[in-house]
Amino acid sequence: MTLPRRRLVIVVRADPVICGHSGEARNLAEVALTRGFDDVRLLTWPIPALQAAGLPLKPLDRLLPYSPGITVERPEPVGDYRVPDGRHQAGLTGRLVELLAEPVPTTCLSMYLVPHTAVVVDAVAAARATGLAPTVHTVAKAVGSDVTNVIRSCLREGRFGAATVLFSTFLANDEVVAVSEYTREEIVAAAEQVDANCGTTFAEQCRRRVTVSYPPIDSAAFLDPDPAEVDAALARRGLERDGYVLFLSRVARAKGIYDLLIAFGQMRCRSRVKLVVAGTGPALEHVQAMAKEDDRVVFLTDVDDQEKPLLMRGCAAYALPTKPEPDFVETFGIALAEKALAGGGPIITTTTGGTAEAVGDTAVIVEPGDIAGLAAAVDRVVLDMPVAERQDLERRARARAMAFDRAAVFDGLFPEEALVAGVG
Repeated sequence: MTLPRRRLVIVVRADPVICGHSGEARNLAEVALTRGFDDVRLLTWPIPALQAAGLPLKPLDRLLPYSPGITVERPEPVGDYRVPDGRHQAGLTGRLVELLAEPVPTTCLSMYLVPHTAVVVDAVAAARATGLAPTVHTVAKAVGSDVTNVIRSCLREGRFGAATVLFSTFLANDEVVAVSEYTREEIVAAAEQVDANCGTTFAEQCRRRVTVSYPPIDSAAFLDPDPAEVDAALARRGLERDGYVLFLSRVARAKGIYDLLIAFGQMRCRSRVKLVVAGTGPALEHVQAMAKEDDRVVFLTDVDDQEKPLLMRGCAAYALPTKPEPDFVETFGIALAEKALAGGGPIITTTTGGTAEAVGDTAVIVEPGDIAGLAAAVDRVVLDMPVAERQDLERRARARAMAFDRAAVFDGLFPEEALVAGVG
């Protein structure tokens, strides 16, 4: 058996989950093939487990293939029904130990601290405990829900023991990374609270060690879509260019979908444009029920990765009025950067969490929860904004979003690999 020369393993919730960070894993994997890795693996969950969790999923028959050299592994759970939780995690950990047992220099990247970073830390410890000496470098990347959901819930509920486990596991990696500067600041702030209650020193370690690596985006998939393909995609959906305001994201309260739907009912421009809600999520059925009497609201629940940039390019405006909620705060806003690359109408959003890092001064900003302000902003973009201003916003937004191209992000996250590949 011929072993690979260098391996990258990414432990993540991969496709078909509708989540920007599953796209991150795909993009990093694709770039890795051009940077000297000849074996790239995504360790993820069996599809039935993802379906049972109630996660929003892409259409299974339209998932984009990965390039040769990338293997998606979905280890089966270990144990039976008498192990009600942790069976799938045991499967992931065991498979990673098997990979580490091979004499292949390996980089392990975990995205989502719970439970993927624990999988990596436990697997490395187990491999070493059995007498193996794996050549392995570990990187843990904290994404949005690590902080806004998991860590914050621990602090809210006074579960400091769980919080110490999270920070200990995170900091046990060779490198620790946050998806945005906002996320980094939130990690440090949470660590300070844990330190105050437990006498730990997590905050100092986080300040010193945590760096920022923005989400990698395949810019080529969004830039300059074929006009004929845009028109054909819109025709299939019964839409016209500049004839709709687009919301394309997870359909959840924290994404501002309720505010947008109420605001649309107040907009002057609703006689000219429809509101297209593209996506699925926990609030979908409720939002559909709210809009059932409004024939100007269109729901698309089966948009795939190929159609997404076409819908973005054809819209009169893209609205993501995200707002802070107890269980979620937008820590970057990958869809905002994707929309900026695709072009089309201006972006309308808020400065919740890390969204300002995604759009800078290239979007129309409203206050979170300001429904009247949101309606006025969309009306101005659709009805009153001069063509020159729209074009200027589009041009500057695209230029800013190019900083998140997947090759540039990969080379910043793995600079040694970039140098080995001869990338300056």
